[in-house]
Amino acid sequence: MRKDRSSAASISPHSARSKSGPAGRAKRIHGEDLSKQHARQRPRQGQRARISGLALVATPIGNARDITLRALDVLNDVDVIACEDTRVTARLLAIHGISKPLLAYHEHNAERARPMLIERLKSGETVALVSDAGTPLVSDPGYKLVRACLENGIPVTPIPGASAVLTALVVSGLPTDRFLFAGFLPAKRAARRRVLGELRGIAASLVFMESAKRLAASLADMAETLGPRPCGVAREMTKLFEEVRRGSLDELAAHYKEFGPPKGEVTVVVSPAAAGEAADAADIDRMLVGELGRSTMRDAVAHVAAATGAPRRQVYARALALTRDPA
Repeated sequence: MRKDRSSAASISPHSARSKSGPAGRAKRIHGEDLSKQHARQRPRQGQRARISGLALVATPIGNARDITLRALDVLNDVDVIACEDTRVTARLLAIHGISKPLLAYHEHNAERARPMLIERLKSGETVALVSDAGTPLVSDPGYKLVRACLENGIPVTPIPGASAVLTALVVSGLPTDRFLFAGFLPAKRAARRRVLGELRGIAASLVFMESAKRLAASLADMAETLGPRPCGVAREMTKLFEEVRRGSLDELAAHYKEFGPPKGEVTVVVSPAAAGEAADAADIDRMLVGELGRSTMRDAVAHVAAATGAPRRQVYARALALTRDPA
């Protein structure tokens, strides 16, 4: 399973700092001073708050020191840690001197493991949910566990931290005021192009996870479907050989086709659609030429219609025209 991560297998220590700001001015809601309410709910300075129920704990995406002090407190305090791969989590815990029972929870055993976790939570135990790296619930089955907790009245507490999605977005140099995380694109070309066609007109930066071996093909499909938009390819974030390569989609597709797949896991950020952007006749013709060179007319028309949202009849008419007069 792949998710919000670079890789936790080669975590390394690094310096870290924490910041704290002044307490905000107390306000009154329904006649109650929030400062008194917080005094009941929060520990005094220097004390640690023990969570109840389920904690969603973000872990580093590469550098072992990219974990918050609060996350370490929670991992030290819970009764059990539910994780994707017990070996990966055990290595992280060992670095920070934490010893806790680990329980595997991933897409292959979630249906079986979830009821057991809910029973333990209902009995009063505390559970931390972590992914191999990054923020849990991003591209993993954790949301079903959260939903089950909420249905059973079990508290859920987020413990924020590292995120491969946000790390790539902020370093890409592309707009950050609006973004859409689209996860992993389909492995098969036709399905991938169909999904990209659905995302074509979105006026927000698009963030994808991608495997290194499919990167060149995916970038080429993005260039053909979305046009030559600016793009950033981030790999090995927070690790020794972290890299962000920026350029247009067609330039980056050509680069990775020539030099081969990069090492490490990859996050791709693509610039938003221009205002009113939609597939025009030139786009449809360009896509049809590419499709007709490798598939039947029927399949080419179906793929281009799905990718652009253009009426199939219109795409078919253009395909006929192109085959009759290739020039």
